[in-house]
Amino acid sequence: MGTRVAVLVSCLFLISAFAVLPAAAIAPSFLASGPIVKAGTTSSLNWAGYVVTGAAGSVTDAAGSWVQPGVTCPSSGNTYAAFWVGIDGYSDSTVEQTGTLAECQSGTATYFAWYEFYPRPSFEIKTISVHAGDVISANVQYANGKFVVTITDVTTGKTFSTSAKINSAQRSSAEWIAEAPSSGGSILPLADFGTSSYGLDYTGVASTNYATVGGTTGAIGSFGTSVVAITMVDSAGGVKASPSSLTSDGTSFTVTWYSST
Repeated sequence: MGTRVAVLVSCLFLISAFAVLPAAAIAPSFLASGPIVKAGTTSSLNWAGYVVTGAAGSVTDAAGSWVQPGVTCPSSGNTYAAFWVGIDGYSDSTVEQTGTLAECQSGTATYFAWYEFYPRPSFEIKTISVHAGDVISANVQYANGKFVVTITDVTTGKTFSTSAKINSAQRSSAEWIAEAPSSGGSILPLADFGTSSYGLDYTGVASTNYATVGGTTGAIGSFGTSVVAITMVDSAGGVKASPSSLTSDGTSFTVTWYSST
């Protein structure tokens, strides 16, 4: 597929990698990584958004919706931003997730959808064409020993679903994240996405930004002390992207971009 970057989000706690796909398939070269969290803080070098944590084996569903932000591309250099919902990755080494990627190459923005069951390869979803301003709805669910990921471009009505059995999955967290992808162990410049908006207040999509943990289903905000808000920072602690507080519905928030590096 030429130079297009296929998002391969592997939510490992340590760094992973996004991929330039040779054709239809799937050797990662660029990957989003798990949260590189500074000890004792709720800041990360590559994640911004919300996490709900749970005991191992307790998380069975994560549903999210967001408006695909348009990115402002620099005149030179490449930048990237991934937006996704998933299970696992916050404190373990598997990830089951699906989302969108915005990338700037040579001043031009491109958007597309992807899914991944890490440590398996990641895939671009070619049946969904993503554009800035589209409303995206996504779900990751565990049932009958399998994970099912579903992503829908609500604006166009296009949807995609697939499943996999991941025996090593811990099912200990659900996530709603804007991410700076990584390559070769280094975090890539974060695309200027302005503000990304998540949840019912912004998308109009009901029953999203919900999780099911220990058999209880609720909005992000209903999980009390299990909710973690993460701000993305650079190595010196400067803010790169930061989530707002949840609105009164418990599902909705924004993430604001501040810096590429």
